[in-house]
Amino acid sequence: MPQAVIGCDLSRAFIDLFHLPGGTVDQIPNTPSAIAALLGTLERDALVVFEATSGCDGDLIRVLAEHSHPYTRVNPRQAREFARATGVLAKTDRVDARVLARMGAVLDLPVTIPLSPARTRLSDFLRRRRQLVEMRKAEKLHRHSAGQPEIEAAIEAMINLLSDQITELDQRIAGLIEEDPTLARQANLLTDVPGIGPTVLATLLGELPELGTLCRRKIASLAGLAPHARESGTWRGARRIWGGRRKVREALYIAALSASRRIPVLTAMRDRMRLKGKAPKTILIAIARQLLVIINAMIRNQTPVRIA
Repeated sequence: MPQAVIGCDLSRAFIDLFHLPGGTVDQIPNTPSAIAALLGTLERDALVVFEATSGCDGDLIRVLAEHSHPYTRVNPRQAREFARATGVLAKTDRVDARVLARMGAVLDLPVTIPLSPARTRLSDFLRRRRQLVEMRKAEKLHRHSAGQPEIEAAIEAMINLLSDQITELDQRIAGLIEEDPTLARQANLLTDVPGIGPTVLATLLGELPELGTLCRRKIASLAGLAPHARESGTWRGARRIWGGRRKVREALYIAALSASRRIPVLTAMRDRMRLKGKAPKTILIAIARQLLVIINAMIRNQTPVRIA
């Protein structure tokens, strides 16, 4: 008998469901009690498939993790391309739920590792920090076109307020890492790696819980740092990276700027690529990927890795 798969299309108010192999359709409120009641009707190995929809999947993830129920969060772009590949052009909540269920039945989707409560809290604080940073950036741009001294003073006050809140969040994030034994142990391993500052460290710990559990190729692909081939017949196009977790990729890209100057093995790698005429951005992406491989090995083996 094939494994049961439940496709879930999420909105803030409701969850549309499509059950396979039965093909039944359902809708439940997007609340913890309704989700828990649903899980009580499912087989223990039934795979729940839904898109990584920020802001709508928090309750679902939390209840699934509490019940140790297997689930997969898929990239929305992957789901849309799967729909087109199977001839599904319409897009409604029920159609999307059916597409997700069929993805789970046809593809070998990896089961998502649920975040621990400590990592969930860390991820939430990181998201709020990013929001405040974006708000501060916008206010700094507004300052140049204020026009009036009073408006400029108000903007400056808002910038200072946002800066104070960001500082407070940084302290709270550091405290969350110190309080959790697993996060603290991993942080101690990574703190001495050149290029891994407090913000990059928190991003890796909060947004990439798979560190140390995957091989070098899979972890690079998860972070969106694995180059994908573009070939057809005798034509060979330039390889490109795409997909993955953008915030993790951005953090590693920033870390690569410093690591390429301070870690000898990465400095040598940078120089070799320069001699081959590689573009600066291509070099930094390659260094970011190699830095991630080093970090992944450190977490997997729970020991510092020689980077000279």
